[in-house]
Amino acid sequence: MNILKNFEAVFVVALGVAVAACGTGSDASMAAASAPQAMIATPSTMAVVTVAAKRMSAVEKQRSLEDERRLAKEGSATGSRI
Repeated sequence: MNILKNFEAVFVVALGVAVAACGTGSDASMAAASAPQAMIATPSTMAVVTVAAKRMSAVEKQRSLEDERRLAKEGSATGSRI
Protein backbone atom coordinates (compact mmCIF):
# COMPACT_ATOMS: atom_id res chain seq x y z
CA MET A 1 0.00 0.00 0.00
CA ASN A 2 2.90 2.36 0.66
CA ILE A 3 4.07 1.94 -2.92
CA LEU A 4 0.70 3.08 -4.22
CA LYS A 5 0.80 6.16 -1.98
CA ASN A 6 4.27 7.10 -3.21
CA PHE A 7 3.91 6.02 -6.82
CA GLU A 8 3.53 9.57 -8.09
CA ALA A 9 6.74 10.62 -6.36
CA VAL A 10 8.60 7.59 -7.73
CA PHE A 11 7.35 8.42 -11.23
CA VAL A 12 8.42 12.06 -10.97
CA VAL A 13 11.88 11.08 -9.74
CA ALA A 14 12.28 8.52 -12.54
CA LEU A 15 11.16 11.10 -15.09
CA GLY A 16 13.68 13.60 -13.72
CA VAL A 17 16.50 11.06 -13.97
CA ALA A 18 15.53 10.24 -17.55
CA VAL A 19 15.43 13.90 -18.58
CA ALA A 20 18.77 14.57 -16.91
CA ALA A 21 20.31 11.59 -18.68
CA CYS A 22 19.08 12.86 -22.04
CA GLY A 23 20.45 16.33 -21.40
CA THR A 24 23.97 15.16 -20.61
CA GLY A 25 24.80 14.20 -24.21
CA SER A 26 27.22 16.51 -25.98
CA ASP A 27 26.64 17.98 -29.43
CA ALA A 28 29.34 15.73 -30.86
CA SER A 29 27.52 12.59 -29.74
CA MET A 30 24.24 13.89 -31.12
CA ALA A 31 25.87 14.64 -34.48
CA ALA A 32 27.31 11.13 -34.65
CA ALA A 33 23.87 9.63 -34.03
CA SER A 34 22.20 11.49 -36.90
CA ALA A 35 21.98 10.05 -40.41
CA PRO A 36 24.77 10.70 -42.88
CA GLN A 37 24.07 13.54 -45.29
CA ALA A 38 23.93 11.13 -48.25
CA MET A 39 20.98 9.26 -46.72
CA ILE A 40 18.73 12.29 -46.27
CA ALA A 41 16.10 12.82 -48.97
CA THR A 42 16.08 16.19 -50.70
CA PRO A 43 13.95 17.55 -53.54
CA SER A 44 16.61 16.45 -56.04
CA THR A 45 17.35 13.02 -54.54
CA MET A 46 15.04 10.28 -53.37
CA ALA A 47 15.59 8.19 -50.26
CA VAL A 48 15.94 4.49 -51.04
CA VAL A 49 14.88 1.79 -48.60
CA THR A 50 16.20 -1.72 -49.14
CA VAL A 51 14.25 -4.53 -47.53
CA ALA A 52 16.11 -7.80 -47.34
CA ALA A 53 13.45 -10.42 -46.72
CA LYS A 54 12.38 -13.73 -48.17
CA ARG A 55 9.22 -13.57 -50.26
CA MET A 56 6.24 -15.62 -49.19
CA SER A 57 5.14 -18.49 -51.40
CA ALA A 58 1.58 -18.63 -52.71
CA VAL A 59 0.65 -21.20 -50.04
CA GLU A 60 2.12 -19.03 -47.25
CA LYS A 61 0.25 -15.97 -48.56
CA GLN A 62 -3.03 -17.88 -48.62
CA ARG A 63 -2.52 -19.15 -45.05
CA SER A 64 -1.62 -15.66 -43.89
CA LEU A 65 -4.77 -14.20 -45.45
CA GLU A 66 -6.91 -16.92 -43.89
CA ASP A 67 -5.36 -16.25 -40.47
CA GLU A 68 -5.97 -12.50 -40.82
CA ARG A 69 -9.59 -13.04 -41.83
CA ARG A 70 -10.14 -15.46 -38.94
CA LEU A 71 -8.64 -13.01 -36.46
CA ALA A 72 -10.72 -10.17 -37.90
CA LYS A 73 -13.90 -12.21 -37.49
CA GLU A 74 -12.97 -13.16 -33.92
CA GLY A 75 -12.13 -9.55 -33.12
CA SER A 76 -15.41 -8.23 -34.52
CA ALA A 77 -17.36 -10.95 -32.73
CA THR A 78 -15.77 -10.16 -29.37
CA GLY A 79 -16.06 -6.43 -29.99
CA SER A 80 -19.82 -6.68 -30.58
CA ARG A 81 -20.37 -8.44 -27.24
CA ILE A 82 -18.96 -5.55 -25.24
